[in-house]
Amino acid sequence: MQHDFDEAYWEQHWQAHPARGPGSMRTNPPNPYLAREVEDLRPGTALDAGCGAGAEARWLAEHGWQVTAADISAEALAGAAERAAASGADRVEWIQADLGVWEPEARFDLVTTHYAHPAMPQLEFYDRIAGWVAPGGTLLIVGHLHGHDGHGQDGHGHGHDHEHGPPAEASVTAAAVAGRLEATDWEVVTAEEAQRGLPAPGGREVTLYDVVVRATRRR
Repeated sequence: MQHDFDEAYWEQHWQAHPARGPGSMRTNPPNPYLAREVEDLRPGTALDAGCGAGAEARWLAEHGWQVTAADISAEALAGAAERAAASGADRVEWIQADLGVWEPEARFDLVTTHYAHPAMPQLEFYDRIAGWVAPGGTLLIVGHLHGHDGHGQDGHGHGHDHEHGPPAEASVTAAAVAGRLEATDWEVVTAEEAQRGLPAPGGREVTLYDVVVRATRRR
């Protein structure tokens, strides 16, 4: 089944999920790949593209980054901003935007995205946000692994409700993502496929099959 992944889709998606409770996407911790991949970077400006519940944006702000957190869903942003205010993470600017057409005013030292599914082809979305990385800056992409049955993969921070994992148009491979980054312009630091468990409603644990690509812009 094809999905539009437009504003209406994401508004309905976030409105359907509880604000709290075991496995709630709104209260999931930050993606562990974020800390692993950026903890050695000097904090600067960061864009969280498709920030969803805002856990990664808050983590970055708490670790010294000046964060722009953008998402198409007003519902997701309202909750994210509320949780940020409660935690004292005040270095975040929350922006409602369709990332397929939105243009930032400046490039960033870090551009990251975690499981964002845009209303445009997935790899073209990654191409687009890569253009917002400043020279010497870092691109960090965490996405769904293509070609795995992904059974039960429904509990992550910017997720979906597909019992058998993400649809094909929202998934990629590490090689496909890294292959879009020209060697003259990028140094690929990480390109891996991994899996991890995450608590889900009803006391279950789901397994996420992930793609993680980190690259540094040379120029």
